[in-house]
Amino acid sequence: MHRETDASHRGLTIWLTGLPSAGKSTLGRNVVQRLLDDGEAVELLDGDLIRAKIGKNLGFSREDREDNLRRISFVADLLSRNGITVVVAAISPYRDLRREFRDQLDPFLEVFVNAPLAVCEQRDVKGLYRRCRNHEITGMTGIDDIYEPPPSPEVECRTDVETVDESVAKILTAIRLRRKRNLVEAKAAYRTRAVAKD
Repeated sequence: MHRETDASHRGLTIWLTGLPSAGKSTLGRNVVQRLLDDGEAVELLDGDLIRAKIGKNLGFSREDREDNLRRISFVADLLSRNGITVVVAAISPYRDLRREFRDQLDPFLEVFVNAPLAVCEQRDVKGLYRRCRNHEITGMTGIDDIYEPPPSPEVECRTDVETVDESVAKILTAIRLRRKRNLVEAKAAYRTRAVAKD
């Protein structure tokens, strides 16, 4: 039976967004491992893996990219409303869609994994930038397709100048602060309900 879950009982969703090869998957894996080491129930949803498993029918048009991201957010919603912490690592280039996910998945932390395009091209983990520059593929985010940076993310990780450990520490600190805030808000809501009953 479906049960609506309010934000105080939902797992936190940490959404890592950034250009290809900015370091999203690396940070996501490390954050998940640190949370697992602390005994948490946590899942990593990697954009490339989700596309390979449940998005094989999708291309790289804006509509298909949005469809893939909505599939990721749907899975994140299923997990988080059962109290599981979810870490999403996906390019997520469109600002309005990330805003939609923030509303859907509250509590939500947006992490901007920020590395300059030149650095991402130098890393070129999957060789996609090279293929795009050689006119073998089109629709490459940051080259011939848009990426809209978050205007006010909860966390910004400068992976061109920070170590992995430094970036992970920033994310973990933001997680702790958000949970503390959630606890304060939940207690205030409980007191308000208790007073209303008297």
